[in-house]
Amino acid sequence: MVPLSFANEELLIAGGRALYWPRERTLLVADLHLEKASWYARGGQMLPPYDSRETLERLADAVRQTGARRVVTLGDNFHDSEGTSRLDPYAAGMLEGLTRALDWVWITGNHDEEMHRAFGGTLVEELEIGGVVLRHIARAGETRPELSGHFHPKMRVRIRERHISRPCGVVSRSANGGDRMILPAFGALTGGMDAGAPEILKALQPASRIDAVLPAKGKLVSFPLFRDAA
Repeated sequence: MVPLSFANEELLIAGGRALYWPRERTLLVADLHLEKASWYARGGQMLPPYDSRETLERLADAVRQTGARRVVTLGDNFHDSEGTSRLDPYAAGMLEGLTRALDWVWITGNHDEEMHRAFGGTLVEELEIGGVVLRHIARAGETRPELSGHFHPKMRVRIRERHISRPCGVVSRSANGGDRMILPAFGALTGGMDAGAPEILKALQPASRIDAVLPAKGKLVSFPLFRDAA
C-alpha cells in the first residue's frame, strides 16, 4: 500500500484502485459496476459473465489486505438498478457475506439510483465522515474535502516507446485546504476517461493544482494536470 496525504489525513492507496483510511478503518471504492456483462448480454453483446465475481474477489482481497472494518462504495455499484436481480448465487453469496461481516454503506450513483436490493448494508445518496464528503460525482464549487468516483480516470503515458494506460486517482488541492479526489474505477469491466479530460478538471474546480496519482514500485507517482496561473 502507498501513502497519500489528503485533507490532513494519511490515506493509503490499496491495490491501485481502492483507498484505505486507517483512522476510520474504512475502505473506499468507486464504480464497481457489478453485472455489467449481463447488462450487455441483454442487448446481444456477449461478454464473459464473470465480472461480478472478479470484482468481489478483488474487493475481498482489499478488505483482507487493509483490515478494514467498514466499506463505503462511491456509487455505480451495479451497472444498472436491476443488476441486483441478475447476480448469480455464488456472487450473491459472496456479497452477502461481505456485507454481514463489515459495516457497509452503499452510496448510489447515476447508474444505480434506484437499487432494488442492497444485499445488506445501508443505502445513502452521500455521506460525511470526519469532515470529508463522500459522494458519487464531484460537485464543482465544493470547498470541503471530498472523495468521489464516476469518471473512471486513467493515466496514459509513454515509457520506452510503449504506451501504457493505468487507472489512477485525480487529486485537487486548493488554497483553502479543501482537498478533493476522484477515485479510479474498481470494477473488472470498467473502462476509463483520460485523467486530464476537461470534464474531470472542471468538476474539481476551484483548485490551485490538480494531479493524477498512482502507485508505482511502492511509491506514489504524480503527474501534473492543472496549475492555477494566478
